This record gives sequence, C-alpha cells and structure tokens, in this order.
Amino acid sequence: MLYSLQALRAFAAWLVVCHHFMQIFFDFHASSPLGHLFTERGAVGVDIFFVISGLVIYLSTRDKTIAPRQFLLQRLLRIVPAYWFYTLLMALLLLVASRWMPHQEFEWRHMLLSLLFVPAENPGGFGLYPTLSVGWTLNFEMFFYALFALAFFVRQRHQLVLITLALLLASEVLGRLGVLSHFYNNDIIYEFLLGIGIGVLYRRGMVREGLWLPLAVLAAAGYAIYQMDASSRLLHWGLPSALIVVSFIALEPYFSGNRVLKMLGDCSYSVYLIHVLVLWAGWLLTQRLQLNPYAVFALCVPVIALASWGSYQWLERGLYRRGRAWLETRSQQDQAAALS
Repeated sequence: MLYSLQALRAFAAWLVVCHHFMQIFFDFHASSPLGHLFTERGAVGVDIFFVISGLVIYLSTRDKTIAPRQFLLQRLLRIVPAYWFYTLLMALLLLVASRWMPHQEFEWRHMLLSLLFVPAENPGGFGLYPTLSVGWTLNFEMFFYALFALAFFVRQRHQLVLITLALLLASEVLGRLGVLSHFYNNDIIYEFLLGIGIGVLYRRGMVREGLWLPLAVLAAAGYAIYQMDASSRLLHWGLPSALIVVSFIALEPYFSGNRVLKMLGDCSYSVYLIHVLVLWAGWLLTQRLQLNPYAVFALCVPVIALASWGSYQWLERGLYRRGRAWLETRSQQDQAAALS
C-alpha cells in the first residue's frame, strides 16, 4: 500500500466536495478567487481518481492468477453496496423534497438504470447522470472493470495491448456508432490507461523517490491545470493528473506510515458518495432558515467526514469482508466438488 496515494485520494475527494459546494449553493456563480478555482477546476479530482484507479487495479492484479469472474465479483463487492445504499437515500430525498431542489426529479425507471450502471438521461434534463449524480464516474469505473476482465483471458505480455484495444474499440468505434451509449465516447476513459502506464513504470523502478524534483513536477502540473480548461480533458487535465500521481508516489517516504492519511484515503470513496446528500440537505436548510452558506458548509464538512468514516467501517469494509469470505467459501466448495 502506498500512503502517498491514500493522501492523494483524500485530496481528490475533498476537491470534488468543494466543487459541488459551489454548484449546489451558488450554481457555480463564484465571487472570490478561491470560489472560481473550485468552480472551474475542482472537477479535476475525478481525473486524479481515474488515474489512481487504473494504477491500483494494475498493481493489485499483476502476477496473480485471477479468473475474470472472480475479479468482477470482487470489484462489485467493493463498489456496489455503498453506491446502492446512497442511491436509495438520494431517491428518498428526491421523493420527499424534490419541489425544493432545482433541476432534480425522480423516476423509478431511471433509478433502476442507475443501480445497474446504465447511462441514462436524468429526468431533471441535465444530462446522462444517475439518481446519485456523482455516480456517473462509477459508470466509467464499472465499464473499465468489465474491459479489464478481458485481460485475464490472455497471457500477461498481451494484457496491456488487449485492454488498450478494447478501450479504443469501445469508445472510438462502438461509442461513435451508437452500438454503445455515446456516454463512453469520452477521452476521460483513457485516464485509466495513464494509471496503468504509471503502474508499469513503478514496477520497473522508473519512479524515483525524491523531494525537489517531484515538488517541481507537482507545481508544473498544478499550474497546467489552473491555466487550461478541459476542452480536451485527457490532454489538459488527464496528463497533469498523471504527473500529480507520479509526483506523490515519488514523495512516498514523506507520507509512509501516516495512519491519519491512510484513514482519510480509506474513507475517500464514502466521502465521494455521501457529500452530495449532505450538501443538498445543507442547501435546503440554508434556503428554509436563511443561513449563511459558508457557515452551513463549515457544518457540512465534519458531518461528511464522520459519516464517511462510519460508512467505510460498517458499510464498505464490513460488507466487503463478508462478501469475500462468502466467495472464498464458494470457491473452496466448488474445488472440493470438482475433485470428488
């Protein structure tokens, strides 16, 4: 485990939180330099997540004998329970308070498609977003996992080529032709490949630990993101995000062993899922009681942090461990049946 990546996961998650605070409370109409920064660049936290995801999936599966079914079941156990839980909570919030939430509507069919990670037009009319709007990134994640599972059908030396070709075929051909949803015809999907590329470099010892060079690269990547919009997301935000990930890995000695950073990284997925619910509740409170939005946000932050810690401990980790134990038991039973 790389503590530096845990720290970066936490940073990316809270960057997205600040971005959505500006969206929900101010409809992206910022009046301060910091507000403009979160409004216009806060979404880059997603790009950092995608690069980290490609890296972690590659490193965690390399040199291991894994059946495609086993890989997919493990990823489903990691992603699905928490996502379904908070999707259902969001659906409940929409049913109770949708008349006070601009551009938000609820449909049962759309919620079902959301739970199945199928991109569909949101009934609020603002694009291909699921019931829990942040779940659009999980549609990409699950799609990447499905394509990555194909790699386990071939020898290791052919796996990276197969994954790359599968992503190109799905996005540039099937997505453009309409065989797949045009949702997948998006260059953000190649950020997973950037993460895999970093994993290859890391395994070959080509990511050297240091201080001043990684800090310089980090500063250059941050400046590039600040200066460029996301007209080409892969080029303008994806590549700098990859440089940020490489820089953090190179700074690993300065993060290693930090339990607080590990905990913050562990909770980052729940932070990502929970924060929109908390922010919407805070926005409703602000509107009803005429409260200061920044004061409400200051209250939302510890609520998100504590709720995400509890979510990780009892919902994410607890269900994942039970599910893994069940899968291992079933696998042992199948092996015993095959030998008898």
